[in-house]
Amino acid sequence: MNYIFQGILLAAFCIAGYGYAFRSMARNKEAMAIMLLMACGLALRIYTASDLYLHAWDERYHALVAKNMLKHFFLPTLYDNSVLATDYHYWTLGHVWLHKQPVPLWLIAISLKVFGVNAIAVRIPSIIMTTIGIKLMFDIGKHLYNSRVAFVSAFLYSISGILIEMSAGRIATDHPEVAFAFFILLGVWYSVRHAQTGKLLYTILTGVAIGLAILCKWLPALIVLPLWALLAYQRDRSLRRILLQGFMVLIVAAAVSLPWQLYIIHNFHEQAAWEYAFNARHITEPLDGNGAPFWFFFDRLRIDYGELIYLPVVWFTYITIRTREWNDMAVSIWFWVPYLFFSIAATKMNGYTLFAAPAIFLITANGFVVLKDRASDLGKYRWLAMVIAWLFILLPVRYSIERVKLFQDVERQPDWATDIQKLKGTSLDNEKTVLFNTQHPVETMFSTKMTAYEHTPPADTLETLKKEGYNVIVLK
Repeated sequence: MNYIFQGILLAAFCIAGYGYAFRSMARNKEAMAIMLLMACGLALRIYTASDLYLHAWDERYHALVAKNMLKHFFLPTLYDNSVLATDYHYWTLGHVWLHKQPVPLWLIAISLKVFGVNAIAVRIPSIIMTTIGIKLMFDIGKHLYNSRVAFVSAFLYSISGILIEMSAGRIATDHPEVAFAFFILLGVWYSVRHAQTGKLLYTILTGVAIGLAILCKWLPALIVLPLWALLAYQRDRSLRRILLQGFMVLIVAAAVSLPWQLYIIHNFHEQAAWEYAFNARHITEPLDGNGAPFWFFFDRLRIDYGELIYLPVVWFTYITIRTREWNDMAVSIWFWVPYLFFSIAATKMNGYTLFAAPAIFLITANGFVVLKDRASDLGKYRWLAMVIAWLFILLPVRYSIERVKLFQDVERQPDWATDIQKLKGTSLDNEKTVLFNTQHPVETMFSTKMTAYEHTPPADTLETLKKEGYNVIVLK
């Protein structure tokens, strides 16, 4: 099927929608502008997430574990019917699967329950979260700065190529990374609401959001705490009250996240101990071949956020140091702490810093607005300032088009995925069928009731399985 025509239609829709959003914002119609950003952002996400097969890294593993959780919600398994011996030291071959915290997997499992076991249903939670994130981004930007900065940052969030690809499961770490970034953003949004209203409820909800973020990707979720403290201190200069409420945030976060840790330690002690140690080794060892130099994430900035991103980052950092404005310090912490921490860590994957993306959008939006406003002061170089300002936005748009593949005839369902779908409902589609020597074992187990392995065991093992009543198939 030719998808280029669909991409052209979507491009026309987004050009009209985003154009009218900018026009609405210029006329102070904020609600209409944000609705259009969300509508266009949702359309981009749905289009990109419409691949009818699971992507290799790491979506297929998350999808299979979530599918198995439909049978036992609090027991995450990869090889649910492990006819061969398993080894929890290898996260691609184990039975009990604790390689990720449970919230993203629960969200996918709920989606599979509602929409059926299929690839698109796996992505629905990420699509929803990153679409809601557009509105959260605007609200945070408006509180920290003004409506113009808020709108531009929400626009950048809406068209972000890396966010859209992550939501579609095309990039490694995918849906857990999206869920983690969402709950971080939600925690900051609750922090803003607390700063606006002073209500204790929003402090509690900040703790809930941190706890849920921990249940997505562990302790980097605590980045929300200093942001909450800086925003709260602007409203209430009582250091004692800030400390007490900050302690409450931590208590609530622990109450949300600690029960699962105690549960897996008690019920799956060896596997849990291994995974906690494995997580810690990310700091000192380049695991799974994911080593990279210190500057890896800073180099990726130009690819994910536009080649000129270094200009607003350097300018904003300088302004923060010089003026020490509370809001600027919060945004700088949101950006610099993750980027420095994960740059020091030995294991590096592009998705690790995704939760700092909203800070980058705020920094870029500030640079855009300030440069446009001050362009007239540059005399004959005014045009250059305007060009640079608009490139802050247009370069990320170009990256978004490349990532969404609007003008490419993408392959939505390769032949191997079609072959797996043909197995559904056949006489082979049962728990007593074991498939060996397949290139797509995880995808096979997701779409069928069969157990599948990439390798072939010794002949005596095959004979033993046959005697136990299994229908053994070895692909050539």
